[in-house]
Amino acid sequence: MSISVQNITKVYGSQYALNDVSLEIEKGEVLGFLGPNGAGKSTLMKIITCYIPQTDGEVRVCDLNVKSQSNEIKKIVGYLPENTPLYYDMYVKEYLRFLAHVHKIPDRKRRVNEMIEAVGLELECHKKIGALSKGYKQRVGLAQALIHDPKVLILDEPTSGLDPNQLEDIRTLIKQLGQEKTVMLSTHIMQEVEAICDRVVIINKGELVADDSVQNLQSRTSHKQVVRVEFNSEVEESKLTVLPGVSEIKKLDGNMFLIGSNSKDDLRPEISKFAGKHELLILTLQKEQDTLEEAFKKLTN
Repeated sequence: MSISVQNITKVYGSQYALNDVSLEIEKGEVLGFLGPNGAGKSTLMKIITCYIPQTDGEVRVCDLNVKSQSNEIKKIVGYLPENTPLYYDMYVKEYLRFLAHVHKIPDRKRRVNEMIEAVGLELECHKKIGALSKGYKQRVGLAQALIHDPKVLILDEPTSGLDPNQLEDIRTLIKQLGQEKTVMLSTHIMQEVEAICDRVVIINKGELVADDSVQNLQSRTSHKQVVRVEFNSEVEESKLTVLPGVSEIKKLDGNMFLIGSNSKDDLRPEISKFAGKHELLILTLQKEQDTLEEAFKKLTN
């Protein structure tokens, strides 16, 4: 087990930032860590990376205890905080060489060049960090988290400030890293979670409210079945309402409908029979699912 969080509580005065949170992350897994602002995401990440202590409970990273073995943990964890602390007066290469020296990396020049290429900093590597755009500063932050080849990556809003092209590059990189490392990724971009993550954990007000795959979360929070169907010619809406199990119908553009049902029985066979009976061709017939964003709203409201 790469990361084991057992019954973690963090209290500030009388306020619980985290309340009895438990989760485990395996090696080679990319975990999406979601929650509203102030839910406790960054707090748990800081505990895992040994930046702040927990009030109660136990955290182990690669079987090392965060309280008693913090120095060993910092050697195997790469951390990109939400607001990356960078030395703005240093040049990009200078900064990365400095970090390579701190981590005692043997072939520093080669490793720095590898990181510059991996995060797409080739055109900006001779500039001072303070002169970079927000997106490129974020890339420098990702490079510093990766430079010592950590076993575990903790990324807090890693794609903040990136343009669509940069987003695609960094998402691909994180996905590749997840094949050999453990990645814990906090973000508010739901499409990012759907594209990258194997599993999703959601916390709300310091408590864990969901831990499942993206697909299962979408199915769990959907309280009704919705089928999208498109016919090749016009259909009277009233004829569809009498189908078994149909509770509501919404007409879309052309001959397309959203047909809802509170029944667990699949509507699609009945729609197929209806089409055959009325000599219609079905151009589209698919079950709709809640988006991850909708599932997130239901679990955190």
